Amino acid sequence: MQMMMALPQWVLQWVLQWVLQWVPQGMPQGIPQGAALGWLLGAALAGGLARGFSGFGAALIFVPLASVALGTQGAAPLMLVLEVLAIIILTPAAWRLADRPQVGLLALGAVLGTPFGAAILARADPLALRWGVAVAVLGLLGLLVSGWRFRGRPNPPATIGVGVAAGLLGGIAMVSGPPVVAYLLGQPGDARSVRASFGLFIAAGGVLAGISYALAGLLTPALATPFLVAAPLYGLGIWIGTRMFGLASERIFRLACHVMIGLAALLGLPLWDGILR
Repeated sequence: MQMMMALPQWVLQWVLQWVLQWVPQGMPQGIPQGAALGWLLGAALAGGLARGFSGFGAALIFVPLASVALGTQGAAPLMLVLEVLAIIILTPAAWRLADRPQVGLLALGAVLGTPFGAAILARADPLALRWGVAVAVLGLLGLLVSGWRFRGRPNPPATIGVGVAAGLLGGIAMVSGPPVVAYLLGQPGDARSVRASFGLFIAAGGVLAGISYALAGLLTPALATPFLVAAPLYGLGIWIGTRMFGLASERIFRLACHVMIGLAALLGLPLWDGILR
C-alpha cells in the first residue's frame, strides 16, 4: 500500500489520462489528484486482494484508505458500487445453501439499523467520521483476531439484534460483516452453510445500504468517475487474490488479511494527513 502512495507523479498522470478516455462527455470529473489518487488506487488493490483470497475484509481495508482521498461519505458508497458485481455473481449459490430463515431475521434487524447508519454517514462531520471509522475498524479487527464467538442458543431476538448492529455498521461504512461472522460461527452447522448464510446476508445488506444511501443522497453521479478509477484495480486485486488462495495455509492468508486491515485503519487516521497527503 505504501508503494502505491509513492508512485511517481507521471505514473499517476498516466492512470488519470487513461481513465479520462473512458469518461463520457459531460460526466462529472471528480478524479482525485496527486497523493489522493494514490490512496484510492492503493485502497482498491488492497481491498480486492482481501476479497479475493479470504472472501471478506474488503470494506474494512478500502473504506479507511479511500476516505483519505474521498472522505467517508464518498468512500462507503463507492465500496457499495464496487461490490455490486460480486454480489450478483455470488448470491445465487449462497441462496441454495444458506439458512434462509435465519438470514431473514438478520436482514430484518438490518432494515432497522442501516437507515440510522446511513443518516450518520450523511450528516456527521467528515473528519469525525474518519476518526470514528478507523477506530471502529480497529475494534472490529480485535473481534476477528480474538476468535470470540457467540456461544448462546440462537433465538429470534438475538438474531435480530445482531442484524441491527450489523446494519448500523454497514450503513456507516459498509463494515457489517464482523458481528454476523462472530454470531454465525458460534453455531453448530455445516461450514458451507455458514459461509452461504454470511454471503446471503451481505447481499441483503448491500441492497439495504443501496436504498438507504440513495434516500440519504449519497449515491450521486459524482461516484462514476472514482468508480472508473478504482474498479480495474479492485478487479485485478480479486483476480490475484483468488489465484493466491491455496498457495499457503488458510491461517497465513487470514493473518495477512488481518495485518492489511490493521494497516489500513492506522494509515487512514486523520493524524497522518500532514505527512502522507
